[in-house]
Amino acid sequence: MIHDNAWITYSDADLKALEKLSSDYIDFLNHGKTERECTDRLVELAKANGYRDLADVIAKKEKLGKGDKVYAVNMGKAVMMLNIGEDIINDGMNVLGAHIDSPRLDIKQNPLYESEELAYLNTHYYGGIKKYHYVAMPLALHGVVVKPDGKKITVNIGEDDNDPVFYISDLLIHLAGDQMKKPAATVIEGENLDIIIGSKPLKGEEKDAVKAAVLGLLKEKYDIEEDDFISAEIEAVPAGKAREAGLDRSLIVGYGHDDRCCAYPSAVAMMDVADPKTTACGLFVDKEEIGSVGATGMESHFFEDMMREVLDRMGIYSELNLTRCFRNSRMLSSDVNAAYDPLYADKFEKQNASRFGHGLVFCKFTGSRGKSGSNDANAEYLGQLRRMMDKHNVVYQTAELGKVDVGGGGTIAYILSLYGMQVIDSGLALLSMHAPWEAVSKADLYEAYKGYKAFLIEG
Repeated sequence: MIHDNAWITYSDADLKALEKLSSDYIDFLNHGKTERECTDRLVELAKANGYRDLADVIAKKEKLGKGDKVYAVNMGKAVMMLNIGEDIINDGMNVLGAHIDSPRLDIKQNPLYESEELAYLNTHYYGGIKKYHYVAMPLALHGVVVKPDGKKITVNIGEDDNDPVFYISDLLIHLAGDQMKKPAATVIEGENLDIIIGSKPLKGEEKDAVKAAVLGLLKEKYDIEEDDFISAEIEAVPAGKAREAGLDRSLIVGYGHDDRCCAYPSAVAMMDVADPKTTACGLFVDKEEIGSVGATGMESHFFEDMMREVLDRMGIYSELNLTRCFRNSRMLSSDVNAAYDPLYADKFEKQNASRFGHGLVFCKFTGSRGKSGSNDANAEYLGQLRRMMDKHNVVYQTAELGKVDVGGGGTIAYILSLYGMQVIDSGLALLSMHAPWEAVSKADLYEAYKGYKAFLIEG
């Protein structure tokens, strides 16, 4: 069912709140282009709202109980937040879960080389991308370099107006006859996504003089040597700021909407629910774009382990209590859905497609084709969510990700459902998903915030 466009329902007060949230979100996007940067911003937000570091609570052997707010950080790339309610065992938790990694190019561990007086950084793309998107556009480098002595160097080059940017070349159209005959998937090969990092040779060097000059600059400006790339995590992302789009400024175009447009309103909703009856939990995880694997992905035991620590500090830890806490919980897996695009209408089933301006999107099942790999939410849970959304005047819609046999996708929903939780995907409609620049509607961002807050209050 398609409800009224949210824009026509807003009062002046709504529009003021919408624009404030959108402005704050744009700032979050611009300062959070990597999972590490997002983690830092989320922790700052939590601390400013009275959350304490769970590690400190454990170290000091402090007790936890109703009204306490704590956060835990996983390797600098993921965050759990908890606002403890009345009965965490029998009431469970209301969980908002989103991911903070986005598709990009990762710099390899032995990346620097010179070819024909051009110095390059070799990359390996991360997540599902159209490789041709990343050529002939300005890129920025973000990340960390860790020296053998443990010193950590933060890298952020290409965002300031005075910074240089980086660039991957493409073949000029005049010579691209053969290239233009290739399928889109191979028109740019993954091993050709190498970033030009310099072209000025160092005087007096006979071999690889440009590479030598680059190494000199890295040492002088950042104290980075060639071997330091071995212990570095540097990401190449689109350079530039998120912007309002459209003459009516109704859209936001930026890098990393997937899934930061869900993570940010989830975090703000956590901050704005002061004293929930049911424990409110925010999960902001890494590695979703490559299968939620690894120590910082949702498949790790971090969530379980931190909840064991919390229950221990509450004096109620047992494996049975942990099981009951998870089983009695509810979750919104906050992730984006494909917005209906009239230019590619044949890929969507119109009646079950999400649309800009029609609010928070509930996706009962993801997966591909025959719901393969999907969490398929229960009808009873959807009924409860409809009641919550209606009570708090949240504009929402339901959708699936494209036509049945066209494609599909996955989220972290199925992982949390393994605990016996009620779980459903919910997020924003997104145009150009996984492109360097994606677009969302301000109205949908606002309705997502309202919906997440309603869930934490009523769930």
